[in-house]
Amino acid sequence: MDSQSFKQAMRHCAGAVALVTVGREQGRRTGLTVTAVCSLSDDPPSLLVCVNRNASAHPRIQEERCFAVSFLAEEHMALALTFSGQKGVDGDARFGFGRWTTAITGAPVLEDAVVSFDCELRETFETRTHSVFIGDVRDAVFRCDAPPLVYLRSAFHNVQAMREPVTLGDLTARKMIWSGFS
Repeated sequence: MDSQSFKQAMRHCAGAVALVTVGREQGRRTGLTVTAVCSLSDDPPSLLVCVNRNASAHPRIQEERCFAVSFLAEEHMALALTFSGQKGVDGDARFGFGRWTTAITGAPVLEDAVVSFDCELRETFETRTHSVFIGDVRDAVFRCDAPPLVYLRSAFHNVQAMREPVTLGDLTARKMIWSGFS
C-alpha cells in the first residue's frame, strides 16, 4: 500500500486530540499536537506515544526523559492548531497560549485539559519516521465536565449526542442496542 492511500484511510479513524509537551525550563519548552496516544498498561500505569523524529519535541523527550500528555477539550481547537505548527508559532512561544502549570516531572501541563498525564520515559522503539515512546505515568489530573476534542477526516470535531454509559451487566441496554441488527 502506498503512503497516500494509507493516510487517506487513517483519516476515517477518529482520534482524541492531545498535546505532548516537554521542557523543564521556560524558554526551552516545546510540544506537538498528536492523536497517536493510547494507554499501554495499568501495571505499571503507562502510555504509548508516537512522535515523528523531525518534531522539535523528539530530541527533548529523549534528553529530559519525561513528557506530559494533555488531552484537549473542544474549546482548545486553536491550541491544537498552534501546537501542530499551522499557526507559525514554534517552541516555547506556543506556551503563550493556554494556561500552563508544571507537573511532578517538570514537564509543562495544560491546566484545563480533559485529562493530563505526567510521564517518565521508560523505553523508546524506533521506526523509519517515528519513535514510539513508552512513558510510566507519575500523575494524572482530569476534569469531568470537559467535552473532548476529536480529529476525524482532516478536521477537528466536538463530541455530540453521547449516550448514557452502558455497562456489560445492563441487559436491557444490550437488547436495545442489538435489536437494531436483527
